[in-house]
Amino acid sequence: MAIVPKRKTSKARRNKRRSAVWKLTLPALVRCEKCGEYKLMHRMCRGCGYYRGREVIKVEA
Repeated sequence: MAIVPKRKTSKARRNKRRSAVWKLTLPALVRCEKCGEYKLMHRMCRGCGYYRGREVIKVEA
């Protein structure tokens, strides 16, 4: 005997299950030690141009 679903799965329920939106996570933001602006971890600060205490690029005010 084959196992068969008792009821048809609706399109909404099927699509909700297939969507990957619920798996997405927000990127972790941290404050820059130099200027205090929020930035991505392990990235240069766009506000002041510093990364790990040294200037990477010059940022115009």
